[in-house]
Amino acid sequence: MSAIFGISQSFMKKYAIIVAGGSGTRMGSPIPKQYLEIGNKPILMHSLEKFFKTDSSIRLILVIPEVDFDFWRALCEKFDFTVPHQLVKGGKSRFQSVRNGLAQIEKTDGLVAIHDGVRPFVKPEVIMESFKTAEAEGSAIAVVALKDSIRKLTDDGKSFFQERQYFRLVQTPQTFQVQKIKKAFEVTELHHFTDDATVYEHQGWQVSLIAGNVENIKITTPEDMEYGNYLLGKNPM
Repeated sequence: MSAIFGISQSFMKKYAIIVAGGSGTRMGSPIPKQYLEIGNKPILMHSLEKFFKTDSSIRLILVIPEVDFDFWRALCEKFDFTVPHQLVKGGKSRFQSVRNGLAQIEKTDGLVAIHDGVRPFVKPEVIMESFKTAEAEGSAIAVVALKDSIRKLTDDGKSFFQERQYFRLVQTPQTFQVQKIKKAFEVTELHHFTDDATVYEHQGWQVSLIAGNVENIKITTPEDMEYGNYLLGKNPM
């Protein structure tokens, strides 16, 4: 199983579910943000390529709204995008979209990374470490430390200082043993399921954290697009 860092010692099948169901509301764009271009290519293509170039044996599952299927296929033709991937229709929420993606994985002895489609700057090292840690510990959640001071707001309008060393910003990929995460997603969706880690934790399992990379932003606003183009200018993909 070759990768850009050499030969992987794991023989477990690897999957990556790339979730891209955004509407582009905060971007103020007529088309969803995942299809906007940075570096002369849609954001979503950069994200898929990052996993493919890291390890071409990873089976890619792309989850987008079903109404976007024809549009996406047209984009693939326009940009001559040939990275192999399976197209799966999204649900009404991220939870449902991820569950639809997991349903495409029949075997339960593998590893699956779940990644936001609008995070194209994840480092290959983070992807590989997420699979390694998930294989050993059941899960691997990419996080980064906070740089700024933080305060906690209360309902009565007050605020209180918090020690930032006790907090982390959560990114993706969030990688799991397939058997465990499929079981976790069998439950009814709850309002506090803000990401895949919270669904996993609902089973009573502790998540394992790994170091993410600060450039791995979730592109959501026009300012993020500007920063994304800046990053591409420094380090072309």
